[in-house]
Amino acid sequence: MFFNNTDKRYNRFSDHLREKFGVKVYKITLDAGFTCPNRDGTISSDGCVFCDSGGSFSQLYSNKISVTQQLNEGIELSKQKYKAQKFLAYFQAYTNTYKPVEELKQIYSEALGHADVVGINIGTRPDCVEDEKLDLIGELSENYYTWLEFGLQSIHERSLKFINRGHDFKTFVDATERAKSRNINVCAHVILGLPNETRQDMLETAKALADLNIDGVKIHLLCVLQNTQLSKLYFQGKIPIMEEDEYVETVCDFLELLPPSTTIHRVAGNGLKPNMLAPGWLSKKFIVMNKIDNLLEKRNSYQSLKYK
Repeated sequence: MFFNNTDKRYNRFSDHLREKFGVKVYKITLDAGFTCPNRDGTISSDGCVFCDSGGSFSQLYSNKISVTQQLNEGIELSKQKYKAQKFLAYFQAYTNTYKPVEELKQIYSEALGHADVVGINIGTRPDCVEDEKLDLIGELSENYYTWLEFGLQSIHERSLKFINRGHDFKTFVDATERAKSRNINVCAHVILGLPNETRQDMLETAKALADLNIDGVKIHLLCVLQNTQLSKLYFQGKIPIMEEDEYVETVCDFLELLPPSTTIHRVAGNGLKPNMLAPGWLSKKFIVMNKIDNLLEKRNSYQSLKYK
């Protein structure tokens, strides 16, 4: 089974966007000056163990320049480098619903005011989406392609406690259901290779997301960045890191359990290379992606093969 008139055996988000809009669509990552309740003391002051001071932000911009300027620069670069024609405004840094509704409305409206922006992706936490905020985002979805990206990472409570996530799986389920009831697409971020999780544990996360008929999934490997809580444990020899072949096999197993409608936003990421301590093999992201493609072909497998 192939997806979006390509040779891909999974529903890759970039191909889905081209199929939907008829042109290449590229995400422009933005930093709008948000913080996080898991860093400012509301929940914790330590943050998630894997998160560095950039709040998972991986681009050159910062909130020292306006959202409009970030968009203009990012769009111009992406037109030249990737031949993209339309764009999604991706609020990535920290928790991008963690402000009062009126401020959110101004921030989102500024991004959506650009003529070439067709949609918005909002990275946030499932415990930071009160109904009035979802109402606002739901209104945006009437005219724009709108996504909420929740950092779930795992369905297992022991893993959520280990990474100091600050919420449980039930909170994610509740937020997802409330968002989907407003026609907002939901993407779940998942981390493979968390300590003390077996492959079966990871696949239980895939099954739970399938049961929710999740709209999108972004798959990460547990990687160690400098100056994080995780790096301290890594230097103490307490954090095992998945080998490349094991990761590739687990991703393929994971994809087989997801519905065919679920868009796959990422199967491998390399973080900020200068800040990454381990694993070294993840820096060659496209090699990893090719291995995933090759293994699916070797298995004669595809996303949703084992979906029930």
